[in-house]
Amino acid sequence: MKKLLVFNLFLLFAFAANAQAKFTVPAQKFVAPAEITFTNATPASKKPVTYAWDFGDAASVGASGNTSTDANPTHRYAHSGNYTVTLTAKKGKKITTFKQMVQVTAPERCLVEIETDFGTMTAELYNATPKHRDNFIKLAEEGYYNDLLFHRVINGFMIQGGDPDSRNAPAGTALGMGGPSYQVPAEFVDSICHLKGALAAARRGGPGNPEKKSSGSQFYIVQGSPVNEQTLNQIETMHRFHYTPEQRAAYLAEGGTPQLDQDYTVFGRVIKGLDVIDKIAAVEKAPGDRPLKDVKMKIKVIK
Repeated sequence: MKKLLVFNLFLLFAFAANAQAKFTVPAQKFVAPAEITFTNATPASKKPVTYAWDFGDAASVGASGNTSTDANPTHRYAHSGNYTVTLTAKKGKKITTFKQMVQVTAPERCLVEIETDFGTMTAELYNATPKHRDNFIKLAEEGYYNDLLFHRVINGFMIQGGDPDSRNAPAGTALGMGGPSYQVPAEFVDSICHLKGALAAARRGGPGNPEKKSSGSQFYIVQGSPVNEQTLNQIETMHRFHYTPEQRAAYLAEGGTPQLDQDYTVFGRVIKGLDVIDKIAAVEKAPGDRPLKDVKMKIKVIK
């Protein structure tokens, strides 16, 4: 989970001979993705005119986005690593510089980020569904999903994407049949259900797919709708399984699409950015449920 951490940098600037900008780092480990606020504690009377921060992660974020001129900047480290933070302070012709290393460790859970124009969703991939987890990570690290579309959006139900044919697809093009040349075996887990935010694999329906194998790349994220006890009872009767008290409570509180349980593989869940699902689900759509304005994605593995 994205974690907000306050990073106290005690800065003491003395622009006399041999003085240097200085800060200390708390004896604390940060876990990716880590959002760190650098707090300037320089006495007001000695504050320099300008600050220049280099957060040391240009290799992971590109040429832009890893510097700041704010007095108290906040910076986000998406990946683990040892980063050298450099602060340069300038007052008139006097310039002082200080460097300190920041250590960001890898998360214990497998996390991915799904970036869109409507915001970023952070999702956890479940270890209980290793085939789907590993396949999703492989494709994401290859850049397979970058610039693909959420090509099917149904408000109150789900948002679907991952069709490689959607990249640069002209308006009106029928989408939803593309994917790699393989399917992923179903991984149904009793303890995992289609609550709001569930990340699940799309698949072909009907008698042509009796084993309910998943698409090699297409997925959907549940928005869902309110759920009541009667609906859960009906689904239990139809599918001949029983929800735990905890699952029932979660459905009643959060909503979802329980009618899909044990029929499509859920392999993860959005843990931050649920509002992004709502925003995408609400866009104006053409016949066939494709958004009139393309909703592109970019997926990164947090490690």
